[in-house]
Amino acid sequence: MTGGFIWWLVVGLVAGWLTGKIMKGGGYGAIGDIVIGIVGAFIGGFLLHFIGFAGGGLIAEILVATFGACVLVWLVRMIKK
Repeated sequence: MTGGFIWWLVVGLVAGWLTGKIMKGGGYGAIGDIVIGIVGAFIGGFLLHFIGFAGGGLIAEILVATFGACVLVWLVRMIKK
């Protein structure tokens, strides 16, 4: 149980950090990166599952979470405008 939680934190942190670099943001901090990455994992998992993408492993999880986090940041920026 604890290993799964730590896995989510690591994937979230990496995905959030990558999203900050890709989306040219000002940075979200470690906690913000984790939150954005975890929420992004849900969004990315839903969207990619919807179109039939299935993958596994650490790299695939990070890519899916990063994709979802980029979508999340893009949506938030569009709403803020």
